[in-house]
Amino acid sequence: MTHENPALAFFAAQLAFQTDPADLAAARAAGEAPVVLDVRSAQSWAQGRIPGALHLPGAQLRDRVRQLVPDLDTPVVVHCWGPGCNGATRAAATLATMGYTSVRELIGGFEYWAREGLATVSDAGRSRRAPDPLVAPVPLP
Repeated sequence: MTHENPALAFFAAQLAFQTDPADLAAARAAGEAPVVLDVRSAQSWAQGRIPGALHLPGAQLRDRVRQLVPDLDTPVVVHCWGPGCNGATRAAATLATMGYTSVRELIGGFEYWAREGLATVSDAGRSRRAPDPLVAPVPLP
């Protein structure tokens, strides 16, 4: 009889199906570029987005994702605004039901991507804000 540790199963699943902004940025810098799907509204997309992300509002996901990501084994990271939004969770679940096998949710969403001082793009151009010391390490003087 095996005794599975429920805490280990829970945390292993989180690590398998979630990523955070720093890990996504590091993977992209290392050339491990998953497709990043932004499932927010057009207005949110215009305000700011992760460079290279594809915009696919959640309501259009099921109808349009195969045009953007035809291979079901392609690594995909989905995100919405931030921790107060479950749009990315819904999108990840939808992709999984459609047969996508390598789907992860970006915890913290676009909010924490920007708060960590990572590059963003908006309709006004590219920018980078200073890291928020509550969410990202700040260099020592």
